[in-house]
Amino acid sequence: MTKLLSIFTTPSPWGRVGERFHFSLPLLGRGLGRGLAVGLLLLSSSIALALPPLGGGLGRGPAISIFGDSYSTFEGCLVPDTNAIWYYPAESPEHHKVNDVVSADQCWWSIVIKELGARLERNNSFSGSTICRSGYAKDKSGPRVPVEGFTQLCDYTNRSFVNRSNYLGNPDIILVCGGTNDSWCGAPIGEYIYGNWTDLQLYTFRPAFAKMLSDLKQHYPTARLLFMLNSELKESINESVHTICKHYGVDCLDLHDIDKQGGHPSQKGMKAIAEQVLERLR
Repeated sequence: MTKLLSIFTTPSPWGRVGERFHFSLPLLGRGLGRGLAVGLLLLSSSIALALPPLGGGLGRGPAISIFGDSYSTFEGCLVPDTNAIWYYPAESPEHHKVNDVVSADQCWWSIVIKELGARLERNNSFSGSTICRSGYAKDKSGPRVPVEGFTQLCDYTNRSFVNRSNYLGNPDIILVCGGTNDSWCGAPIGEYIYGNWTDLQLYTFRPAFAKMLSDLKQHYPTARLLFMLNSELKESINESVHTICKHYGVDCLDLHDIDKQGGHPSQKGMKAIAEQVLERLR
């Protein structure tokens, strides 16, 4: 007969939390064996409690999911890991030397998670992704958008926010940072539509943004939802985001004064984003 003991570990702020390993102990009758079992159980509990609270420690902090575009990517931190990445370590040949962000610790979401004593539930960010299904005309990797007047744009259905919103795990807080690529690629703005969306309508920004928020609230009814609106976007995007967030009762944070290198937040910019998000969440 054996006694099964368990110890929990927390490998990293952005890795899996609550990983468990086991060992067994023979019970030598009702005397010595039981005493050893109790003693080791207490010891294992002490070890577990002494572990540093990385990313929320033993799951005591809130679980945060990140839903974003390139601003929220970093190699080795995304689920699924096939999502396109913009930020890489300094030693990677893929690292953009124009930008000084070289570790996940420097990313805005990692700073937020650490400051809140939280843990990362999932980071489903995808570099270059749009909220709607329309993408960059310069991208020749896929078919064209079936919207009159916008057929030069690439079909981004598979990477779009509206198609990825139900893959965020089981979060307590969802931080959404998007809309930048919709503005930059010149996606069609569309009409304000709050239900019964057609596939064609989801190639336009307003219907897709509305469906994304609707889906998030439906899939994660108990999660706190914050949408982060980048600075320097088209006014039509800004107005649409404010209007649709208000319709669904979703908190919208207008980011400002974000330092950028190569069109993406620098270390200074990442800190500014984190500070603004933390101020809103607190």
